[in-house]
Amino acid sequence: MQPTPLNAEYHAMKKQSPVTYPSYQADSPQVCGVGKIGWLHNLATKAGLDSYLPRPSHGLGLTVVLIASLFCLWFSDYLIDLSNGKLLGLSSLTLAILLGMLLGNTVYPRFAAPLSSGVDFAKSQCLRLAIVLYGFKVTLTQVASVGSAAIAIDALVLTSTFLLTYILGHKWLKLDKQTTLLIGAGSSICGAAAVIATEPVVKAEAYKVTIAVATVVVFGTLAMLLYPLLYQLQWLAATLGAEQYGVYIGSTVHEVAQVVVAGNAISTEVGNTAVVTKMIRVMMLAPFLLILSFVLSGIHNNVNPNDSLALKPTKTNFWQRAKQVHIPWFAFMFLVMIGINSLLHHTQSASSAHFVELMVSLDNLLLTMAMFALGLTTHFSAIKKAGFKPLLLAALVFGWLLSGGAAINMGIQTLVVG
Repeated sequence: MQPTPLNAEYHAMKKQSPVTYPSYQADSPQVCGVGKIGWLHNLATKAGLDSYLPRPSHGLGLTVVLIASLFCLWFSDYLIDLSNGKLLGLSSLTLAILLGMLLGNTVYPRFAAPLSSGVDFAKSQCLRLAIVLYGFKVTLTQVASVGSAAIAIDALVLTSTFLLTYILGHKWLKLDKQTTLLIGAGSSICGAAAVIATEPVVKAEAYKVTIAVATVVVFGTLAMLLYPLLYQLQWLAATLGAEQYGVYIGSTVHEVAQVVVAGNAISTEVGNTAVVTKMIRVMMLAPFLLILSFVLSGIHNNVNPNDSLALKPTKTNFWQRAKQVHIPWFAFMFLVMIGINSLLHHTQSASSAHFVELMVSLDNLLLTMAMFALGLTTHFSAIKKAGFKPLLLAALVFGWLLSGGAAINMGIQTLVVG
């Protein structure tokens, strides 16, 4: 029997590629799309979207992660109500990773076998979906309201902070590259969300992600308390007014929740400006990840793959690197969601507002699930092995955010006024 064109193409592909192709005929149900696997499923498989659909093996682990995350969300709201908002900086993300680490180093190892598949799904796929939905927390109108000065300040603070973190951490403290990059991302952009968004690009181990998140929690909480105190002591009062101080807070404090607390501790107006400025930093996550992926595409492991300090740049040209870039699709979908959110806010309808509120709640849940799963897979022994260097690096970077960030804010504001 003469092979059909499709069968001929299949056999040619099979000869040229080391990939194992399943055996099927051109008129089989799989190809025609009338059987168990249709053309739509094939399209989703090629795009990698099927990996974001939970399977029966994920069920038990996802259920445990979901229940624990709902508890963390409830407990976070309870603490906020109990303290009249004063503990807002202790977000559900912080509670989730702490609870996850506690259970992960005590109870979880006994039940890891049936749960690990679902936990891994929450730690990877759920966090990417959460980054996408994070776009429903920002609108383009908010960005425009603070002006070009805030955008320039955010860009300078982000760039200088990340580069300084890399130099201090990797070159001076001799920290491994992955931990350094994660701490840099968390400090320069949007805290824990930036850390877990950067993890797929740098391909870091779970305990390194946890270390980076811990530094954000420690120094972000300190910033949340320190910035309002400095304002009351008239620090920078000669150069920065109340609204400009809000830009300073938004451009230098780690987490969104911490920015909310620090800004509103001064006044509602300062709080609003601080949050909008912070959300501009959040918008910079997507281009940051793309640039980082491009830079890392020119890096390879040296002879010893276990030595994370043995990463050296390869001699590749621009186009070779561009072909090797790991495109963080979720970061660009995040920008798409910002556009959709902006359009929905423009309609000013009750149904649109309800939909946005629903997406924000779902995003908070997915982020909390990712953080709890991350905590479950983090071992205290690995964190202890990392030593004091990550904390020292984060302290130095915090000092830069406080002083260098102030200098950038004063410089840009002086240029704008002048």
